[in-house]
Amino acid sequence: MLKNIAYYNGKTGPIEEMTVPMNDRACYFGDGVYDATMAIHHVPMHFDDHIERIYRSAGKIDIDIPMEKAEMKRMIQSLVDQVEGESLFVYWQVTRGVGMRNHPYSGAEGAPSIWAWVRPGAMRDVYGTYRCITVEDTRFLHCDIKTINLLPAVMANQRAMEAGCEEAIFHRGERVTECSHSNVYILKDGVLRTAPCDNLILPGIARAHILEICREQGIPVVEEPFTVAQMMAADEVFFSSSSALTCRIGEIDGKRVGVKDEANFAKIRDAYQEKVREECGG
Repeated sequence: MLKNIAYYNGKTGPIEEMTVPMNDRACYFGDGVYDATMAIHHVPMHFDDHIERIYRSAGKIDIDIPMEKAEMKRMIQSLVDQVEGESLFVYWQVTRGVGMRNHPYSGAEGAPSIWAWVRPGAMRDVYGTYRCITVEDTRFLHCDIKTINLLPAVMANQRAMEAGCEEAIFHRGERVTECSHSNVYILKDGVLRTAPCDNLILPGIARAHILEICREQGIPVVEEPFTVAQMMAADEVFFSSSSALTCRIGEIDGKRVGVKDEANFAKIRDAYQEKVREECGG
């Protein structure tokens, strides 16, 4: 078994030894899309959902992925199978391809390039309580596409780390959108609220499963914008992603928040953990 493995257009090797062409448009323009998930006991979590999303993202920026979905799944699974560890981080992306630097992309590139890698990675502790900061959302207006253009998110997450926090919560004016690499939710009076799936947020895979769990558990769901003030006054605030199923937030911008509705939060947290155990084993 290997410590890690990477893939680029049919070639595989250790991540540290892999190289890509300088003229891949990812290098100049961040011209591509990506997806990622955790593999638990070598089973990629919510695999079909993640595969569907990368094809959807690619279609929104006119990239025709030169690999059928089933073939992509087989390729990624073969990488996962070669890496040791019970918990692995799985990443893959598709860029527009290789060509001399030029802003227009019509007709100048070869086939899109497919990248992937797998390495050990731990999921966040779902029983922990996390600290966050708020950051004005200055990203572009296509946040529903999982593009590799991530500089604003990188900078926001760096600010959070420098403040001793785990995540940054974006807002446009008073409207809360999402976090730097996760979706955000509030519980108030037994109702779960989260931003709608418009162009200002990425429709997270974990998000979809959490909403399904809420409906199964009898927790009402409202997919409408909420404000920073509503978030600060909520009974619970939490974020989610494929590597952070349900992470409870206890502090935002240095102020205590939430942690007032353990019953409903625990229903969501425990049901999601059980769902992942049934899917991935262990």
